[in-house]
Amino acid sequence: MSRTPENTPSGDEKSSAVNDAATGDHKIDEREAADGNTIALPVHVAGSGNLDRLVDTARDYAKASTAENTNKAYAADWKHFARWCRLKGTEPLPPSPEMIGLYLTDLAAPRNGVPALSVSTIDRKLSGLAWNYAQRGFTLDRKNRHIAAVLAGIKRKHARPPVQKAAILPEDILAMVATLPFDLRGLRDRAILLLGYAGGLRRSEIVSLDHGKDDTPDSGGWVEILDDGAILTLNAKTGWREVEIGRGSSEQTCPVHALEQWMHFAKIDFGPVFVRTSRDGKRALNARLNDKHVARLIKATVLKSGIRSELSEKERLALFSGHSLRAGLASSAEVDERYVQKQLGHASAEMTRRYQRRRDRFRVNLTKAAGL
Repeated sequence: MSRTPENTPSGDEKSSAVNDAATGDHKIDEREAADGNTIALPVHVAGSGNLDRLVDTARDYAKASTAENTNKAYAADWKHFARWCRLKGTEPLPPSPEMIGLYLTDLAAPRNGVPALSVSTIDRKLSGLAWNYAQRGFTLDRKNRHIAAVLAGIKRKHARPPVQKAAILPEDILAMVATLPFDLRGLRDRAILLLGYAGGLRRSEIVSLDHGKDDTPDSGGWVEILDDGAILTLNAKTGWREVEIGRGSSEQTCPVHALEQWMHFAKIDFGPVFVRTSRDGKRALNARLNDKHVARLIKATVLKSGIRSELSEKERLALFSGHSLRAGLASSAEVDERYVQKQLGHASAEMTRRYQRRRDRFRVNLTKAAGL
């Protein structure tokens, strides 16, 4: 693949870093979280070149045990908690259920105008702390009364139904791709939207695709294009699965054709399928796209296409995200629910129903069936 790297991609192509609210954390804790120094030789074993190599490889495997975004979130959770502890005059190690209970309380009911976190975010942060303690050789007992009772009270008092992102419907996705130009960047973004919609893919699954199996160490799957469509082999949250993307009714709306066009003109014959482009949008570079590009692309094309124009721009931006593609497939595909469940990779039909924004809720009327 002949591509010329560029050191300074345009603003549209850059990956925006997520800044944690807590900064200035202690250097040792930051290094431990980043380096994975918790994987090491036993103290009674002398190091050697071969053993040191195995330790480095084991650290890489340990890091790969959770998704990259999860690793980033857990690292941020630890930094935030460690800083909070030091502001309160204590240390994060060893784990103290009493202090963790107070930490959760402060997240749910902060003072001085600091916004409270949602229950789901607090629960996630507690999971992040448990994971971080485990990496450091400690066990956090989430059932301890100082933690469990406080968290149960927070959930009882503050829990709300989950805020669901809006589904992108068939007419929406057509309007969105119509806003894209026909330069190289436009071909790429058109393929991303159509493939993500037809496959019900997560944004991380889209950008982690490679041209072939084992092309890159950070691959999350690969593409095989056949006469009738494309088969994506994905290493997803629930394990390996195949996603079939059939050809569309016309070339203008066909995700497989869009993928072929992008790969042909970008000369993608090895490595990441979706890469950055040059400033002018005419050359494909080497760097894999960040998954945040998918979310930004969806929001930008939603605004340009005029979808839900009765709402303000801020409301429209908040309404759509990367998950809108998955919700769109689940809500729009007029097929047996089990096929949608398989395409999305859900373990249960109930999870698939959570993605269906306009399903027929009263198709089966149990009230009448019960004789009323």
